[in-house]
Amino acid sequence: MINYRIPLLIVLASWIGFSYAQETWSLQDCIDYALQNNIQIQKNRISEDKGDVALWQYKGALFPSLNFNTNQSMGYRPFEENTAIVQNGQVTNTTNKVTYQGSYGVNANWTLWNGGINHKNIEAQELQNEITKLNTRQSELTIQEQIAQLYVQIMYTKEARKVNEKLLQTAQSQYDRGKEMLNQGQMAKADLIQLEAQLSSAQYAVVNSETQLANYIRQLKTLLELDLNTPFDVSGEIPSDDQVLAMIPDAHEAYAKALEIRPEVKSAQLNVDAAALNLDIAKRGFYPTIGISASLGDSHYSASKDDTGKQMKTNLNMSAGLTFGVPIFDNRRNLSNVKNAKLQQASSRLDLQDTKNTLSSTIEQYWINANSNQQNYIAAKTRVKSQEASYELLNEQFQNGLKNTVEVLQGRDNVISAEQDMLQSKYTTLLNIQLLKFYTGEPITL
Repeated sequence: MINYRIPLLIVLASWIGFSYAQETWSLQDCIDYALQNNIQIQKNRISEDKGDVALWQYKGALFPSLNFNTNQSMGYRPFEENTAIVQNGQVTNTTNKVTYQGSYGVNANWTLWNGGINHKNIEAQELQNEITKLNTRQSELTIQEQIAQLYVQIMYTKEARKVNEKLLQTAQSQYDRGKEMLNQGQMAKADLIQLEAQLSSAQYAVVNSETQLANYIRQLKTLLELDLNTPFDVSGEIPSDDQVLAMIPDAHEAYAKALEIRPEVKSAQLNVDAAALNLDIAKRGFYPTIGISASLGDSHYSASKDDTGKQMKTNLNMSAGLTFGVPIFDNRRNLSNVKNAKLQQASSRLDLQDTKNTLSSTIEQYWINANSNQQNYIAAKTRVKSQEASYELLNEQFQNGLKNTVEVLQGRDNVISAEQDMLQSKYTTLLNIQLLKFYTGEPITL
């Protein structure tokens, strides 16, 4: 007997699809929303702000530092009868067991020259900020690419569901006709069981396509940072033959253009430049440093015979100095920094070449997919027409008792295979043509 739980699943899946259909989004709607709300992109933008703060800090290292400090303390000597305190070169005697002392200081330091490292650090951070912005741009392009892939997959699954629903109607008709023929003695029970199995398979295919559709929609909502309670569906239209059979961009031209504009290539090149700059900074660790310092200090003490004002005047002291440092032996720290910088420079060059190779492979794969599937689509259209015509004839003959169930089922399988091949090649062609254009700087349009 037919499993009536399967039609129930169809109703449930349809209800899920209806709930999603309450609000439809175009591809551009999805892209615009993701660029503003995707969490990874927002994190990358925070990294940009952090880079600006780091640059601001490095620029601050060019200026002198100034700080003020004070110390206020009390002393207690319960068993001392006479205490001698040396302060600012003066000896003070007191019989007070509790004493109070205050000191004040203002210190300034300024690194005049440290091998130019401070200026190079600014250059390195400016370069890093450019890399960070390019990484943000790359994440934006990646999100757009992922959205396009899921969007097309949803459109494909919707069409595949319609094919499955059409075949379900035919399978239901064949099963109903089979029951009539069984009652009339024109069909064996075994043949009716085969038709029942065909109907169950068709019902399962519809439910499965609904499940796949719901899952692809979930994945797209995840990219958009939409929660479970947000109704969502795509509004893309079935692509025309003109879109699918459009001219495919040349792979070599697409690659040459991508090398000029893709942020991952620019970022990899800037990483090579940054590695060279870091090597320069590491070498400057062997240079001498020159700095100046100045201080202003004062203090007072409760045990003094003078009042606080006079003490502050008497104890006021100032100093200034020039420091000159030459690294002689630093436990191989600078030498290790230079060696590591050279290794990083070699690694960054390899990363650049790897980025170019990956880009080349990606574009070539998109071109192969577009070209092969476009040819498959042309052939699949003809195959679908012939298989549908053959299946309609088989079904008509079956209804009249001229064909057996095995022939009908085989015809149905041929139609399913042809329809799926045509849909797969159509949407794969459309997606890969759009992605090829996308890698040359054009927007994705569906």
